[in-house]
Amino acid sequence: MSGDGSDPNGPGSTPDSATGALLDAARRSDLGLVLGTLLVIYLAATLLTFTNGLNSVVGLLRTLTFLGLVYALAALALNLQWGYAGLFNIGVAGFMALGVYTMGIVVRSPDPAFGPPGFGLPLPVGIVAGMLVAAVVGLLAALPALRLKADYLAIVTLGISEIIRLFLQSSSFDNFLRGTLGVGTGGGRGMGMPQNPVRELFLVDGQAGTPTAFGELVFGALGDGGLGISNSILIGWGYVAVLAAFVIGFYVLLERLGRSPFGRTLKAIREDELVADSLGKNVNLIKIKVFVIGCALMGLAGILWFGSQGNVSPTPQFMPLLTFYVFIAVIIGGSGSNTGAVLGGIVFAAVLFEGPRRVGSALRDVIDAETPSSFADALVSLDPVSLLAYATDNIAPLQFVLLGFVLVFIMHRRPDGLLGDRIETAAAVDLSERPHGGETDE
Repeated sequence: MSGDGSDPNGPGSTPDSATGALLDAARRSDLGLVLGTLLVIYLAATLLTFTNGLNSVVGLLRTLTFLGLVYALAALALNLQWGYAGLFNIGVAGFMALGVYTMGIVVRSPDPAFGPPGFGLPLPVGIVAGMLVAAVVGLLAALPALRLKADYLAIVTLGISEIIRLFLQSSSFDNFLRGTLGVGTGGGRGMGMPQNPVRELFLVDGQAGTPTAFGELVFGALGDGGLGISNSILIGWGYVAVLAAFVIGFYVLLERLGRSPFGRTLKAIREDELVADSLGKNVNLIKIKVFVIGCALMGLAGILWFGSQGNVSPTPQFMPLLTFYVFIAVIIGGSGSNTGAVLGGIVFAAVLFEGPRRVGSALRDVIDAETPSSFADALVSLDPVSLLAYATDNIAPLQFVLLGFVLVFIMHRRPDGLLGDRIETAAAVDLSERPHGGETDE
């Protein structure tokens, strides 16, 4: 061991410098950034609910992780279109709805006694069909829409999303499908989803009361026979593990795509479409390809997200607000960075979406004050406790105010997002490390 200070653990180093080096390495590591963010969120969630018991803590951690992962999936799909190619698609919710509804129609039983009839095919077939339908509709939308400029493209995709939602909500469309194909969407009532296959890892035939060998092992160690965690929460964590695997798969796929010649062409189109076209690239064809791929991934994200919820309905699950939330996640993380999309999805879901509700509920439990009937009454009272009581009882509408403040702050102080400085260039090599040559300033 040398004593010249080159060894971070040697005599020339201090604990503070070693800790700083570790933190700096974590900031530079994509995995370290994501895991560090999750750790901070987990610590805050534990402090918020530890007095309610272990089940409350583990259940909240599962909810935050689930929301963070599903928003990360949707943000990665959007980042491919917007962050890589500059395509302003405000129809994210519509393509997610197409994916999950198609999967439900393909997989559901043909027996109409159990709700809208389906084709009764295996789940993998339904997942592939959902992605294909989302991709095909994305292709049909892209052919005319991608000839438009960014703002007009946004309007068209928003319109397509609303058309999809209204069709799925229409009882006339449901009756038409029943009469022609023998399947249905359920209209405004929605559609029941097939049972989550992850349950079959824990329970025989996915039914409660009869655990499998793996279920007995997990339930015995962590459930009622061990730490006392609810079996349903443990099954939920099993699905979270599946989502994490899909997020990793999305991330690896988009990273490899971004570093390929096709990905570099996408980034060149984003920076200057005219230059890319002058270099002989078929800009329209490339934009159509990336739009179709992105829509297929959005369909898969919709399947993984809403297909596990037991039931889906066009309203309110696929309102334009969902697209707005996904855009916020990408903006927070930094458009053009896949790690930023994952980080933005986690931060948005835990801090801005679920966080205010949980904090508001916890504060309301300890506030001993009557809630004012209106915001004006809360201000006139000049009582901060009454104002806080009103805020915690009206956290849902005030949450949009918080989102507005956060967006204004980001646009003013860090318009590129948390990792916007990492936006990928169209170069095949890292230009930041190229040798400095040529003329120098004397």
